[in-house]
Amino acid sequence: MTYFLGNLSNGYDVLSDDATFSPFQKMYVEHIVEVLEEKDALLNQSKIQLQEDSEDLLAWVHEMKTPLTALKLMIEQTEDTNLRKKLENEWMRIHLLLDQQLHNSRLAFIEKDNRLEKISLRTIVYKEIREFHSWCMEKGIGFQVEDLKEEVITDSKWLAFIVRQLLSNAIKYSHQNQDINIFTTIDDSGHLLLHIQDYGVGIRQEDLPRIFHKSYTGTIGRESVQSTGMGLYLAKNASQKLGIQIIVQSTKDEGSIFTLQFPTENEYGRLLGR
Repeated sequence: MTYFLGNLSNGYDVLSDDATFSPFQKMYVEHIVEVLEEKDALLNQSKIQLQEDSEDLLAWVHEMKTPLTALKLMIEQTEDTNLRKKLENEWMRIHLLLDQQLHNSRLAFIEKDNRLEKISLRTIVYKEIREFHSWCMEKGIGFQVEDLKEEVITDSKWLAFIVRQLLSNAIKYSHQNQDINIFTTIDDSGHLLLHIQDYGVGIRQEDLPRIFHKSYTGTIGRESVQSTGMGLYLAKNASQKLGIQIIVQSTKDEGSIFTLQFPTENEYGRLLGR
C-alpha cells in the first residue's frame, strides 16, 4: 500500500495498523513522524517568539515617543535660530524613522487596525505638510496645493502615513527653493487621483521597477545617508491593503510625480465586502 506524506499528519493513526508495515517501514514512518512533530513544535515556538518580539518592538517605539516629545519642546525653546533649525531637522529624521518602524510593526495586522470612513483629502494633506514645516523652511521649499475638496473612503491614519512617505521623499529629493505641486484629477475609469509632483533629482529608469522593494535605496538613495529604502516599501504595502494604487512617473534630473489612485464606489463596496 502506498502512503503519501499527507497521511502522516496524524502519525499515530497510521502506525496503529501494525499489519500494514514491515518492522523496517514502521521504524521509518516513526522517524518521519518524529521529524514532523519536531518541525511543528519549532514552528509554533517561532511564531510565539515573533509575536513577542513584535510586541516588544511596538512597546519600545511607544516608549520613545515620550522623550521625543520632551525633546521637541526643548528645541522650540532654543533661542539660537541656526541651532534650533539643525536640531529640528535631526528631530524630524528620528521622528520619521520611529514612525516607519511603528507602521512596519502594525502592517501585518492592518486589517484589524484600519477603520474605513469618509475623510477629507485637504485635512490629511495639510496636516502632513505642517509636520514638515521646519524642513521645508530650511530648503526653501513651498507647496502649490489645489483646493482638494474631494472626500475619500479609507483609513485616515494609514492614508496619512502613505502621504507622509510620499511628501518626505518629494522634499528629500527636491532641490533648494523649488515648489512641490499637489493636485487631483479624475481618470477615464472614474478613479480619483491625488498627485504629488516635485522637480528634484528624479529617478533613473533602471531604478523605477524596484523603488518599492524593501530596503532598496536606488542609485540616488545610495548617495544619501538619509535613505533607508523602507518608506516607499511600507507605503506600497499599506496602500495595497486599502485598495489604493501608487503610480510613479519620473525622469532623471527633472523630477517625479507620485499618484495615489483611489478605488471607485463599486470597488469600495468589494473592499468592504458588500
